[in-house]
Amino acid sequence: MTLELDHVGIGEEPGAALPIVSAVAHPGRPGVLAVETEQAPVLASLVAGGRMRPDTGRVLLDGHEDAAAVRRTFALVDTPGVAEPFPVLTLGQIVREELAFAGQRPSRGHVTTVLDELGLLGYADTHVQRVPTEVRVRLLVELALLRDGVTGIVLTSPERHGGAVADWFAVVRDVARRGVTVVLVTSKAAADTVEQLLDTIHTEGPDDATRTDGGDQGLPSGPSDRLDPEAPATVPTEAPA
Repeated sequence: MTLELDHVGIGEEPGAALPIVSAVAHPGRPGVLAVETEQAPVLASLVAGGRMRPDTGRVLLDGHEDAAAVRRTFALVDTPGVAEPFPVLTLGQIVREELAFAGQRPSRGHVTTVLDELGLLGYADTHVQRVPTEVRVRLLVELALLRDGVTGIVLTSPERHGGAVADWFAVVRDVARRGVTVVLVTSKAAADTVEQLLDTIHTEGPDDATRTDGGDQGLPSGPSDRLDPEAPATVPTEAPA
C-alpha cells in the first residue's frame, strides 16, 4: 500500500497555513513531511490521513485519489488536538480505552498482556506525559494498529516530546520493517536526522520480510479477550472525519 502526497498545500504563499510539500510512503520505507510552525504539522497530518482536502495537489493511495479509503486504512497517531491522549492518563488507562474502541474486551488481564508484549508493563501506572518519547510512540503506534482495517499510520511531531531522534525513529523503523506504511510528520531539523536513518530500515529474513498482503500487522490478541472480529472500530481521541 503506497501513499503519495503530490505537492499538497493549504492556503496561498506567502504565509500559507501548509506550504506545498510532497512525500511518498510505502511498506518498508516511511514518507517524511518536514513542516514548521505550530499549525502546519496538524494540517499536514489531516491531509495525509484523508481527513482534510488540500487546496492544491493530490493524495494518492496506490495511484488513485480515494480519501475514504485513506481514512479507513490510515490512523492518525499523536496528532495535537485531534488524536493525542490526555497527558494525565496512565499507559494502562490508554490501553484500556483503545482496546474498547478497537472492539476488544478491555479487561485488566488483556491490558496487562498488551503492555507486557510491548515491554512496557513497568510503565502501566505512569502518566503518558512522563514517559520517554520512544515509549509514548511505541504505545500509541501499536494501539493504532489494533484498529480494524488499519494498515498505515500518520505519526505527528514526535520530536515535540523531546529525546533523541534516533530513539523514537527506532520505533518507526521497527514498524516499517513489518510492512506498515508510515507517514512521519516532523520538523525540518528532525527530518534531516531521519533522512540519514532511513537506510537502517531493512528486512532480515523470510519471517520479517515486508508484507503487502494486508495481514495483521499489530499486536496479537489473547483468544479469551477478543470480541467479534467484525465489530466496528472507532478512534477515541480522533475528531470525526
